Amino acid sequence: MIRSFFSVMALVCVSLLSQAQQSCPVIPLPSQSTPVKAVFPLNDHTPLAVSEPALLASANMLQQQLLQYAGIRLVIAPKAPGYGILLKKVKGDNPAAYSLEMTGTQVTISASGDEGIFYGMMSLMQLVRTAKPKAAAAQVPCWNIADKPLFGWRGFMLDESRQFFGKAVVKKLLDEMASYKLNRFHWHLTDEPGWRLEIKQYPRLSLVGGIGVHGDSTAPAQYYTQDEIKEIVAYAKERHITVIPEIDMPGHATAANKAYPQFSGGGSAKYPEFTFNPGKEETYQYLTNILREVNVLFPSQMIHIGGDEVSFGSEKWKTDPAVQQLMQTKGLNSLLEVEHYFIKRMADTLLKLNSKVLGWDEVTAAQLPAKETIVFWWRHDKADQLKGALDKGYNVVLCPRLPYYFDFVQDSSNTVGRRWAGGFNPLKRVYDFSLATLPVPVGNRAAQIEGIQANLWTETVRTTERMYYMTFPRLLALAEAAWTAPEQRDFAQFEQRLKQHLPLLKQQGIYYMESPKSTPEPIR
Repeated sequence: MIRSFFSVMALVCVSLLSQAQQSCPVIPLPSQSTPVKAVFPLNDHTPLAVSEPALLASANMLQQQLLQYAGIRLVIAPKAPGYGILLKKVKGDNPAAYSLEMTGTQVTISASGDEGIFYGMMSLMQLVRTAKPKAAAAQVPCWNIADKPLFGWRGFMLDESRQFFGKAVVKKLLDEMASYKLNRFHWHLTDEPGWRLEIKQYPRLSLVGGIGVHGDSTAPAQYYTQDEIKEIVAYAKERHITVIPEIDMPGHATAANKAYPQFSGGGSAKYPEFTFNPGKEETYQYLTNILREVNVLFPSQMIHIGGDEVSFGSEKWKTDPAVQQLMQTKGLNSLLEVEHYFIKRMADTLLKLNSKVLGWDEVTAAQLPAKETIVFWWRHDKADQLKGALDKGYNVVLCPRLPYYFDFVQDSSNTVGRRWAGGFNPLKRVYDFSLATLPVPVGNRAAQIEGIQANLWTETVRTTERMYYMTFPRLLALAEAAWTAPEQRDFAQFEQRLKQHLPLLKQQGIYYMESPKSTPEPIR
C-alpha cells in the first residue's frame, strides 16, 4: 500500500514537473504564460462575441483567419452567451498589450486597444494552427497569457527595386509578419535598377524607370500602380502593420534619372547617373511633387529618403555648373556639405507634409531636427554613428548588417549571398541580438531606441523561392528578439517551439531554410 502511494505520488510529481517545464508554443514567447489543464473544442458551432460594437471589425478578422488557416466558419453572436470566444475591451495604458484566458468552454481575449486584441487573436491562431485542425475542427490546448511587446518598432524591409516580387507575394509576407506580431513594413521602392511606384505627375518614372532588374537591365517594366499601393496599404492596416515607403535620394537615383535625365546630377564610372542634381532649383520642386503623391498614398506620416552612400556617385558634382554655383552662393566648402544641404531641404519638404523624416545613419551629420527624424543604424562596424545619433537626440531603429541583413548567408555552407569579413547571420545570431550586444552602451537613452528591423536587399535574391529561403525562419527569430525581453529568451527552447511552426510555413508554400544539410540552397 505504501509502495503504491509513493508510486502514485511520483507520477503526480513527474506530471506537475512536466507541466511546469512545458513551453508555450506561441512565437514570439509571451511575457507570461501558464498552461491550463483543459482543451478548448473549436468548430463551426463555437460562438464568437464582442463586448462592444467597435470590436466587430476585429471579430471579422478572426473569422477570416480561422476560415483561411483552419477551415472553421464562426458566426458572430448578437450577445455573449457565456461560452465560446469573447473579444473584450478593458482599461489600460498600453494598446498593444493583451491577455488571453482559456478554459474548456471559454476563450477571452482582452486589451485596451484594437492592436492588443489583434495580437491576442494571433496568439490564439498559433495555438489553433499548431493543434493541427482537421475537418473544420480543432482541439486547442488551453493557456493563460498576459503579454506586451518589448519594442514599438518591429520591422522588416524588402528591396523591390533590385527584384520585383509583386502584390501576391507582398501580401503573403504581410500575413507572416502579422502572425508573428511584426508591425513595420519598410518598402524599398526606388534605387538604381528600377522605380517601382506609379507617380501620376511623372508617368515615365514607372514606365521607363521601371524597366530592368538587378542583373537584367532590359526586363519589362514592373511597378505598383497607385490602386495596388492603396490595396496593399489597406491590407497591412487590417493587420496592424504600418507601411513605410523609401524614396531614395540624393543617391541611388539611376532609375529615376533614366526617366527624367534633366534632374540628374551625374555619377561616377562605377555608378553612372547615380545622383539627383542638388544645384538645380527645379530638382527640389520635382522631388517635392513626387513626395506629395507618396505622402497621399502612404498615410503612415513617415517617408524614408535614404541619404546613404551618396559619395559613390557624386563625382560629377565637382564639375557640374549648377552645383558649383550652389556651393559659391551658399558658401558650401565640400561635396559633403552639398549633400547635407540637399538632405536638409528635402527634410523640410517632408516636415511641411506633416511627415517624419527617416534616413540611414549617414543623415546624422546633416543636422536634421532630432524630434522629427528617425535614424536607421545599419553600419554595424561604425559604432560612432550609433553613438552620434543618440548623443544628438535622434530616435533610432537598429538594423545592423550583422545580424539583420537577411541577404547575408545563414550558414558557412551557403554558396550564394553576402558576407562581411567572413561573417554571416545564422538564426541564433538573429535571435540573440539585444541592446546589451550593441557596441556602445545605451544606458539611460534606451527610450530613444524605437526598435529593431531586418533588411533584405535583393542583389543576390532573384527568385521568390530564394527570397523566402533568406527570410524564413529568420523572420520568426527577429520577431521574438523584437517582442520578448532578453532575460526571457532561450534559443534552445525557441528551436523546439520553431519545430511546430515550420510546417505552418510549408502549408503556405514558403520555402525556408530548415538546416544546411536537409534544405538545399535554391538557385538564385
